[in-house]
Amino acid sequence: MTSTVTAATMTVTLTEAISLNGSDQGSTNTLTIASVNEISKRIVTCSASQTTTVAEFRNDVYEASGAIDIEDSRYIRITNLDDTNSVEIAVVTVGTTYQVKLDPGHSHILGSANDLMLAEADVTPSFGTMADVNSIRVRTGTSAVDIEIFVASI
Repeated sequence: MTSTVTAATMTVTLTEAISLNGSDQGSTNTLTIASVNEISKRIVTCSASQTTTVAEFRNDVYEASGAIDIEDSRYIRITNLDDTNSVEIAVVTVGTTYQVKLDPGHSHILGSANDLMLAEADVTPSFGTMADVNSIRVRTGTSAVDIEIFVASI
């Protein structure tokens, strides 16, 4: 089968706009990712007081329904679409995890799921070998929360 999808360059622009005392203190940074030919974009309602797996990554995508190829992923964004409630997101490898709180309207951006992270239980970073991300999970409080997950792959 020959694909009819034409790869394209994706542009991500992050802008902070603020003027303090009449002086611009904002910033704009742009990232371009060439040869993107796969996008996974979902809005997921995460049930109250539950943990929801919003993305799974595998070396062989046939291993899990809807899995995203670890090595082909290039950009991952999770956004809390709620206007009131925070969520906790967990980035999970085969043997470790790290978690962050995502306030209403905030996003958490990651690069490729391949060799992305190292979680440690101390305050002295080892800067050791990074591990692949296996999944991203969201835990809500007492209210259901909508999140958006966006993944660009080559």
